Amino acid sequence: MRPLNKALAVLALLVPGPALAQSWPDHAIRLVVPFPAGGPTDIIARVVGQAMTDALGQPVVIDNRGGAGGVTGTDQVARAAPDGYTLALSSAGALSISPSLQRMPYNSTKDLAPITLVAKVPELLVVPATSSAKSLEDFIAAAKTKHGAFNFASTGPGGMPHLAAELLKATAKIDMVHVPYSGAAPAVTDLLGARTEMMFADIPVLLPHVKAGTLRPLAVGSAQRVPMLPDVPTTAEKGLPAVEAENWYGVVAPAATPPAIVAKINATIVAALRSPEVREKLVPIGAILVGNTPEEFKAYIISEEKKWAEVVRVSGAKLE
Repeated sequence: MRPLNKALAVLALLVPGPALAQSWPDHAIRLVVPFPAGGPTDIIARVVGQAMTDALGQPVVIDNRGGAGGVTGTDQVARAAPDGYTLALSSAGALSISPSLQRMPYNSTKDLAPITLVAKVPELLVVPATSSAKSLEDFIAAAKTKHGAFNFASTGPGGMPHLAAELLKATAKIDMVHVPYSGAAPAVTDLLGARTEMMFADIPVLLPHVKAGTLRPLAVGSAQRVPMLPDVPTTAEKGLPAVEAENWYGVVAPAATPPAIVAKINATIVAALRSPEVREKLVPIGAILVGNTPEEFKAYIISEEKKWAEVVRVSGAKLE
């Protein structure tokens, strides 16, 4: 635990936990989004933040702090006062993948208090509409024939789209060249122009292009088919159950945040995720809403870190 947070935690012990929870919140809450505005994390944060505002009677202010694949903004929360007024809606990359790729300024389960897993967003595997691959089997067969000649796009090195493709490479025993981009928009642009052969990305990023017929979906990396793309098979249905890749988003607070406040934040968010208003905004864009306990979320972060550490090890993935 950081020295500042430890000192604040000691001070917090002077006030009974239930009393803290009863008075919290009495002013605005900052919800850090460690990515630029407009992406999936930001969209989910704004919907959840508005629901929290309505439930708590205090504004939840979205603060976009992008950088280092979500690490920069998440670190700001790890360093913040543990009083329940600074939270982050962080992601798989910043909480479970980055520790295998770089020296981290924080430990996801020691310097942060996991509150709840908000949503999972399956990775969708797509090819240009002009591709000769009509199925995942077609694509794998072609990649094996043209050993090392295929390129795949990603939203950046070390992110879930990159590692999902690395997981496919290792499982299907195919060779492809990674072409990292600085974000989803330029990666999708080049894929639309058939300058790359394939891409994994969050469903909300690709869905408009799939509906427009400019990208062809081959498989979704989840255990079950998704409602908005009912005709797209899962990777498991295609004989690759190990290729399960879902981006995910969860709320964390500084580690020493009093348990009573953590419990209150958890209850507020879980109730929001059960509400029709939140579901009708997030489910249609591909989000699988969760809402679990802090203990369950902590265990999930740890299990995901182990899973993707092995993918990084096998693939040799690096931050380029």
